Amino acid sequence: MRQPSYRALALTIAILLLFASVLSSQAFGQSAKPVPANAQASRFGSGWDCNRGFRKQDDACHEVKLPDNAFLTNTSYGKGWDCHYGFLEKADQCLAVQVPENAYIDPYSGDRWRCLRGYRQSDMGCDLIKVPENAFLSDTTQGSGWECERGYRTTQQACIRLEVPAHAYLTTGGDEWRCDRGFEKKEQACVAVQVPENAVFVDTSYGQKWKCDRGFETRADECLRIELPENAHLNSTGNGWDCSRPYRLRGGVCIMD
Repeated sequence: MRQPSYRALALTIAILLLFASVLSSQAFGQSAKPVPANAQASRFGSGWDCNRGFRKQDDACHEVKLPDNAFLTNTSYGKGWDCHYGFLEKADQCLAVQVPENAYIDPYSGDRWRCLRGYRQSDMGCDLIKVPENAFLSDTTQGSGWECERGYRTTQQACIRLEVPAHAYLTTGGDEWRCDRGFEKKEQACVAVQVPENAVFVDTSYGQKWKCDRGFETRADECLRIELPENAHLNSTGNGWDCSRPYRLRGGVCIMD
């Protein structure tokens, strides 16, 4: 008795599904819009896309008005075209880039120009950078556009040779000098540092150029041995002393509180 009822239920469901499919098809057919001229059905989902050379506006595809020296782009938005290399868009036209003498079209933008090496951009075009004697063109046109050779220093619009004294050397920049180790600058010369006995040379750009050995202290221009009082020890610098624990300094000696 159950088998016929199952068959009847299955048949009813099939009829309902078929009826719903027909209704859906009719509804879709009523709402779907026809593909306009110069368009094609979209490859992704429903709808349509304009053919190349046409741009979508409202429910139609309008032809892109291509100016001279321009080409169609692959986008359906915007103006739909772009200027060829060497042309600049202006007022819906593509005008040739006017490249002045000693310049070239910028390869990155294609619609501007740059000056050749050795020239600087100005309102009139590209002006020659005047490089003085003993100088070379720098990697940038900012500032003077040139740098002095090593061993020369910039003075106004010229390169002046550096007078390097004995016991000195040029720095990495090449436009100043420093004294060799063991010497210090005195006006325009390098003078040997006088290191006293029981001391070592200290390479510093300022202050005293030597330091007493451990166990010695500075007195004027000498290094004298430190006389440790009872219950004291050399401090961390090695050039002075502190009282040992638990002693404290009182009147120049270390005493127990």
